[in-house]
Amino acid sequence: MTDALIVFCTCENEQQARRLATGLVERRLAACVNILPGVHSIYRWQGRVENAEEVLLLIKTTESTFAALAHQIHELHSYETPEIVGIAISNADGNYLDWLRQQVQPGSAS
Repeated sequence: MTDALIVFCTCENEQQARRLATGLVERRLAACVNILPGVHSIYRWQGRVENAEEVLLLIKTTESTFAALAHQIHELHSYETPEIVGIAISNADGNYLDWLRQQVQPGSAS
């Protein structure tokens, strides 16, 4: 098991997704964010079944940064209840994990 996470977050459009992704990487809350447009979501919200075209973010971060990352998503996101789901990365290339940890350093200037 590692301390690395992939966090799933859906956005209402690509503009919001890019703004969120850029903000998270700039603040060093994420090492990398993949933006996957064209996700069709079906979900229940306020008693109704909804259908929406969304953009999915795959955010690579660490467990120790998750709370700050979630807080930042809440600050920047337009949804009342954004999807913020962290999945532990149980296996990954050691070099990739080293790189990820070096990039995720909130409060660091570089």
